[in-house]
Amino acid sequence: MQSKRTLKDCNMGRIKVSAPENINTNILLPSSKSICNRALIIKALSKHDGKIENLSECDDTFVMVRALSEMTDTIDIMAAGTAMRFLTAYLSVTEGEHIITGTERMRQRPIKILVDALRSLGADIEYTEKEGFPPLRIRGKELNGNSISLPGDISSQYISALMMIGPTLKNGLTLNLTGNIVSKPYINLTIQIMKEFGADAVWADEHTISISNDTYKPTPYYVESDWSAASYWYEMTALSDNARVKLPGLFEKSFQGDSKVAELFEQLGVTTEYGDKNVVLTKSGKVTDRMEYDFVNQPDLAQTFVVTCCMLGIPFRFSGLQSLKIKETDRMAALINEMKKLGYVISESDNSVLSWDGKRCEGDTNPAIDTYEDHRMAMAFAPAALKLRNIRINNPQVVSKSYPGFWNDLTKAGFNIMEE
Repeated sequence: MQSKRTLKDCNMGRIKVSAPENINTNILLPSSKSICNRALIIKALSKHDGKIENLSECDDTFVMVRALSEMTDTIDIMAAGTAMRFLTAYLSVTEGEHIITGTERMRQRPIKILVDALRSLGADIEYTEKEGFPPLRIRGKELNGNSISLPGDISSQYISALMMIGPTLKNGLTLNLTGNIVSKPYINLTIQIMKEFGADAVWADEHTISISNDTYKPTPYYVESDWSAASYWYEMTALSDNARVKLPGLFEKSFQGDSKVAELFEQLGVTTEYGDKNVVLTKSGKVTDRMEYDFVNQPDLAQTFVVTCCMLGIPFRFSGLQSLKIKETDRMAALINEMKKLGYVISESDNSVLSWDGKRCEGDTNPAIDTYEDHRMAMAFAPAALKLRNIRINNPQVVSKSYPGFWNDLTKAGFNIMEE
C-alpha cells in the first residue's frame, strides 16, 4: 500500500498486517474527538465564530461539523454515536425542525434515557420509527425545565449532552446523579471545556452538578491529541522486542480520562517520559504476572488491554465494562469471538466483567479479525501482528471513525500493509 493512500478513501475487504522487528518512530496522533465534539457543540451554542484549532479529521467530527454547518432538514450522523447524543440535545434548544438518523446499527442503539430527560425539560421530540431508538423528529425551542435526576451509571455522553445545553436553559440546570457514577472523567472533561468557554458549571456535591443560566463566550481553542489513539502505540510498544515511540500533542496534565493509559501500561512494561506537550514511550522490561482493573471510567481502553494481556500471556480480570454492550457493537461478545480465533478463551460474567485465566484453545489457521463496524476492534487487534508475525483484519476502513491515518502511521512505523 502506498504510504500516502488512506483507507478512508477506499473500500478494502481485508488487509494483512505484518510487523517489523523493532519500532522507532514519531507519530502525530489525531486530536481528541471527545474534546472536538464538545468544543463544536459549545461553539455552536455560543453563536459566535471562535476558532477551534487542531480539529480531528475523523468521521465523528466530520459528521458533527457538517451537521452544525448545514443544518439540513434530515441530519444523517451515520455511525457517530457521540454526534447522535450531543446533537439530539443541541437540536432540542435550537430553533427549527429536524429529523436525526444514522446507520442501521445506530438505529438499534437506545436513546430513550436521553429523550426522556430532554422531554422532562420541555423538549419536543418524537420517535419516527421504533420507540426508544432513532430516528428522531426534534422541534427546537426554549426549554423551561431546570432539574433532572438520572442514574449515575448511564452513558456519560447522555450526561454531557444535557450539561452542555444547561447554560442555555432559562433557569439553568441542576443534574442529580444517583447511585454509582461511571465514566466520571468524561463528565469532568465536559465541565472543564464548558468553563473554558465561560460557563459556570460545578459539582455542587458528590452527586449534583449545578449549571447557571449564562452565555458561552467566544474562545479560541486548541484541541489536545487523543489519548485513546495513543493506547494502540502503548500496545505496540508493549508487544515489540524493542521500541521507542514519540507522540507529540499529548499533555501530562490532561483532562482526558484515557490519559490513565500511561499509568496502566507501566504494569505491562511501558515507560512514559513526558516532554513539552509530547510523550516518549519505551520498554522497561518490568511486567506484572496478573492484571486486574475496573475500566468503568476508561471503557474505550478495554479492547486494547484484553488483546495486549493475551498476547503477553498475562491473565486478567477486567470489570466495569457494562457500557461496552451498547457501543458500535457488543464489544464484550466481539472480543470473546475474535480472541477465540487467536486461540484464547475469554470469559464474560455479570454483563460487565471479562477475564482470562490462561486457558487456550485451537485457533484458526489463518485468522481474520472481524471488526463489526467498530474502529477500536481493528486498532486493538492490529498490533497483535508483533507477536503473531502477521494478522488479517476485515473491513479495515472502520478506523476512519476516530483515526483515519492509522494504517498509514503503521506503515510509517515499519509495518507492512497488504490488500487481500
